[in-house]
Amino acid sequence: MIHFEHTSVMNLDNAMRGARNPMNSWGRMDSGYDEEGNYCLGPNDLDLAKRLRKAGSDHRKFIRQILVSVDITAPIYWWKEYDTYKVATVANSTSTMHKIHAKPFELEDFSHDHLTEKGLQVLSGLIRDLEEIRLRFVEGKEKEDWYDLIQLLPAGYNQMRTCTLNYETLVNIYHARKNHKLEEWHSFCGWIRGLPYAEELIVGEE
Repeated sequence: MIHFEHTSVMNLDNAMRGARNPMNSWGRMDSGYDEEGNYCLGPNDLDLAKRLRKAGSDHRKFIRQILVSVDITAPIYWWKEYDTYKVATVANSTSTMHKIHAKPFELEDFSHDHLTEKGLQVLSGLIRDLEEIRLRFVEGKEKEDWYDLIQLLPAGYNQMRTCTLNYETLVNIYHARKNHKLEEWHSFCGWIRGLPYAEELIVGEE
């Protein structure tokens, strides 16, 4: 399970202007904002962007300046793989250290979309046990109960993080993960393809 909210793409206008700096070709810029406030690339700018994208990372530096912010809710086992991407990424997560006891444990707090019937039985039992420990901790604030919560928390527990990336990082992620066996990565790549000009600037032929 993976869920995306509050996606924002920023700085496309400034990035495109910067793409024209090497050749002083600002006079050929033909992009602008539409009535809804979206920045739309004109034919000249889109053609340049596609040519720079295809020329490789040294020439497409401008896409490093196109920023994306998004809230992602995903299981811990997926976040462990996402955390391999350390270049040009920032994330603020909800805290298991401080807030794991703040609400009752429920089935929907865990990714379970691929569990077998037996797997669901195991998870349901664990949720009951975790909830019992949580209530004990809320009442007594014993550190041993808190450690039980932290160390028994399964990798399927869903965590929300607000992430900031750029288009160059998304190029690397897309082409590295588009054929991954985890369904969450396929959903992530689908989210990437829905970003403005993703087909031209991120997905485009390597």
